[in-house]
Amino acid sequence: MKHYLLSVVQPTGATPPAPDALAAIMRDVQAFNDELRAAGAWVFAGGLHGPETATVLRPEDGEVLITDGPYAEGKEYLGGLCLIRAADLDEALEWGRKAALATTLPIEVRPFVDQH
Repeated sequence: MKHYLLSVVQPTGATPPAPDALAAIMRDVQAFNDELRAAGAWVFAGGLHGPETATVLRPEDGEVLITDGPYAEGKEYLGGLCLIRAADLDEALEWGRKAALATTLPIEVRPFVDQH
């Protein structure tokens, strides 16, 4: 089994869904996580605070410079992640499809390097 990262792509400045819609999304996300666990594919998952809460540490001249804010600003940001185990890319993409339907947001699927 290989590990894959499912990244939740959150639009910057988006208005949160209405409470009823958000409750339905959260139920769907919980059902997705439960399905991952039942299949033995779940490793870790979680949502992230917005990019304005980020702190960036940059090496510079043997020291580390600490700055507030995101590393890069953009129209979208990493809003959450899910680390899964899957036999191959096709299986990981199927989990990504299910995640996109549950979250109603784009999902980026990426394999980890050098796995056998």
